[in-house]
Amino acid sequence: MKIVITIIALLFTAFSAAPVVAKDSVYTSWQNNLAVGGYDTVSFFSGKPQLGKKSFTFDYAGAKWRFATRGNYDLFKTNPEAFMPQYGGYCAWAVAKNKLAKGTPDYWHVEDGKLYLNFNARIKRRWEKDIPGFIDAAEENWPEILQD
Repeated sequence: MKIVITIIALLFTAFSAAPVVAKDSVYTSWQNNLAVGGYDTVSFFSGKPQLGKKSFTFDYAGAKWRFATRGNYDLFKTNPEAFMPQYGGYCAWAVAKNKLAKGTPDYWHVEDGKLYLNFNARIKRRWEKDIPGFIDAAEENWPEILQD
């Protein structure tokens, strides 16, 4: 019995520490299916990202999108593609490197009217060194990277 418990514990540890390798076109947490970590994706374009409210939730592209205000909810509903983060919210730098990693709302950037998320502060600094080059590379890899 002790061996079975040990094996289960090892498997649990291995799977919980495994990197995120999702194949969905929109990155979400497996726990709640929220896009952009529950942030209001429209609010990034004003320069002040806000958490969305449960009362303003919209299902789109296999994910739940939340909004801070009725106005942002309505804007998104009218034209979701205009407000969705590029590469489904996966880390833009990672996609440029032909990899998948989660994008984090804390490390965002709007370029030419498009929202990009990156994994962490270090990766965002790398991204900022050649944004146009990384966008070009990511565009070459997206969405085929989801098939790997």
